[in-house]
Amino acid sequence: MFLDFFYLLRARGLDVSFNEWLSLIEALDKGLAGSSLTNFYHLCRAVLIKSESQYDKFDMIFAEYFHGIMSEDDLPKEFWDWLSEDTRLRDINDKKMLDDFLLELEELLDRFKERMEEQKGKHDGGNYWIGTGGTSTMGHGGYHERGIRTGGEGRHKTAVQIAGERHFRDFREDNVLDIRNFQMAFRKLRQFSSRVEGAKTELDIDATIDETCDNAGHLKLVFDKPRKNTVKLLILFDSDGSMAPYTHLCNRLFQAVSKSNHFKDIKVYYFHNCIYDHLYTTPRCRRGDWIDTKWALGTLDSEYKVIFVGDAAMAPSELLRPGGNSVISLFNEEPGIEWLTKFRKRYKKAIWLNPIKEQYWDDMYGSHTLLKIKEIFPMFELTIDGLEKGIKKLLVK
Repeated sequence: MFLDFFYLLRARGLDVSFNEWLSLIEALDKGLAGSSLTNFYHLCRAVLIKSESQYDKFDMIFAEYFHGIMSEDDLPKEFWDWLSEDTRLRDINDKKMLDDFLLELEELLDRFKERMEEQKGKHDGGNYWIGTGGTSTMGHGGYHERGIRTGGEGRHKTAVQIAGERHFRDFREDNVLDIRNFQMAFRKLRQFSSRVEGAKTELDIDATIDETCDNAGHLKLVFDKPRKNTVKLLILFDSDGSMAPYTHLCNRLFQAVSKSNHFKDIKVYYFHNCIYDHLYTTPRCRRGDWIDTKWALGTLDSEYKVIFVGDAAMAPSELLRPGGNSVISLFNEEPGIEWLTKFRKRYKKAIWLNPIKEQYWDDMYGSHTLLKIKEIFPMFELTIDGLEKGIKKLLVK
């Protein structure tokens, strides 16, 4: 049953196992979806989808597979003329279901085709023909909870309509991040924080829940010593050039970091394409608005967690040769890749966030330098999923 739907889910990247599909079939055999495609939609999502981050992808696949059920092109023109005229209206609560029987999807579609061949004129208020305002399983403006709506305004939302509205776009793991997403991800770095010596004044929510459950549901508050921020973070942004399209995204990341109170210290510097003798103090990367890179490496201790943000795309000479600095008159004796290697040796907890989707890394412009840098730093997409993975990498002891 609907085996092509199973294959489509797998082909579009959803990890649906055969056991999960058999569970869905078992649920259908037990009548848990009835004859409603909408119930089938909710049942599929409950049984097959493991995370809300996959809801949007599921909705798109569902709408793709079942869109034909709502097709309006199969009706002859005269049907649309009948259905578009004024209709009789009844109280929506008047639901005397004269056609109250369960139909399999295939049977319902067959019956719909039969009605199209039989019907010779307009019909309103009935329980058999394709019409308006009636209790038939086909037509529009009527009072049957199940069936095929043909035109008109839907009074009971259908599964394809629900899926097509895609209410779960913001749950996707491959979405670019907003400020709150950044803040929530950075909050996980609090695991590096230590407890302050002194009174237990901070509510421990997890322990409170456990103790309350053990206490037969009677609230039992648990307190712990407050945490002291011990996390030091160094963020280095690639600015301008090929990073110009990602300015707003990087700005959101900067704002999230600036507003965060989870860190003992935060340092933010900028570079253009690659790091050389200087780190800029503003995203404009102007001459003189900088600090010496050697000073930063010598002054900022190895306890800093380092995050590079950039597309890692540049001319090979900018990364691999002396004098590769694209800024005229700023000749670098040491190639950029050597400076990056120094950062890797100095800071064991360092990652690279790339705003370009990973699927393009191997064949995009600048892929040669990107892959070279990827050999030095663990590289992740600048998405919700990518940042989560990057933060976990920083948390590994």
